[in-house]
Amino acid sequence: MRIDAYNAVNQVYQTTKQTQKINTEKKIAKDDKFEISQTGKDLAVAKKALSETSDIREERVAAIKKQMEEGTYKVSAEDVAEKILNSMTGSIF
Repeated sequence: MRIDAYNAVNQVYQTTKQTQKINTEKKIAKDDKFEISQTGKDLAVAKKALSETSDIREERVAAIKKQMEEGTYKVSAEDVAEKILNSMTGSIF
């Protein structure tokens, strides 16, 4: 009985089995997919819309500028003092 031949055949079989396993794993890896949730999509839309809007209210700035040019813009000293104190203390009244 020749054991050498059996070992050689067994080694070929093991190598073939390992190759098939690797090929199967590669096929599985190619089929992986990901999908963004609806919440994620909504957040992306909101972020885009927010980045496209201006932080400055152009109408308000134009109205105040016009009042300043006409000399009709009035500022309450109490309001200014309150805003200064709030910014220093970090609280909002």
